[in-house]
Amino acid sequence: MTLPTPNPTHAPVLVTGGTGTLGRHVVPLLRAAGRAVRVLTRNPRPAADGVEYLAGDLLVEGGTGVDAALAGVEVVLHLAGDAKNDEATTRHLVAAARRAGVKHLVYISVIGADRVPLGYFRAKYAAEQAVVGSGVPCTVLRAAQFHDLTLRTAAAMAKLPVVPKLGGIRWEPVDSRDVAERLVELALAAPAGLVPDLAGPAVRTLGDLTRDHLLAAGKRRPMLPLRAPGKVGRCYREGANLARPGADRGTRSWEAFLAETFPAGAAGRLGIS
Repeated sequence: MTLPTPNPTHAPVLVTGGTGTLGRHVVPLLRAAGRAVRVLTRNPRPAADGVEYLAGDLLVEGGTGVDAALAGVEVVLHLAGDAKNDEATTRHLVAAARRAGVKHLVYISVIGADRVPLGYFRAKYAAEQAVVGSGVPCTVLRAAQFHDLTLRTAAAMAKLPVVPKLGGIRWEPVDSRDVAERLVELALAAPAGLVPDLAGPAVRTLGDLTRDHLLAAGKRRPMLPLRAPGKVGRCYREGANLARPGADRGTRSWEAFLAETFPAGAAGRLGIS
């Protein structure tokens, strides 16, 4: 695909996390829409195909390179983050966005951020609050776990001699490409605040997702049904991590993702065409 020349009437779009799982899909979509893109990264590289890679440090308030990366930018997609530093880096980005006069800050969060008592979810919710309370016009999208994360989780469990089948834990994994498409739509539209959740097309137990991974990979392991204990287990059994009514749904299924990931006969083993 030949990407269009960036429209000189459009300010560049800044993407944090532009080289990650989600960013690798978002950046080409922005370019396909004719937008010049800046990627804030720890490891800069030469500009190419309408994309600049600029070094910046969000771990420190006023960190090196952040203000320069935001100069002349009107739209920011904040895709970078981790459970340990997400709140701090988001607050630092928000402060810099205010200084730069950014007109639209788009943040990717997780479904259940305000309901699941785990550190990752709490950090995402705190970051959401930093964005919403910043005074910068914003859009917040909560998405379900990506297929990529689901695969890593299932693969780790599949290494055990006996695989736990956690039937009480339900996920609705979504393809990162579906999330990227939605984020770009939102970024190029007016700020909308907290928008409907985006989840995958089906709700599945973690045990079934793990079983599908074993089938796709052509592995055999005994599975032992287990009940997730404690407050977190109860929270998952009550569906606190699942999309709220009115959620949007991605179109790419977990089974189709596995068939792409394990092309040698996986589709047949999963019973899909």
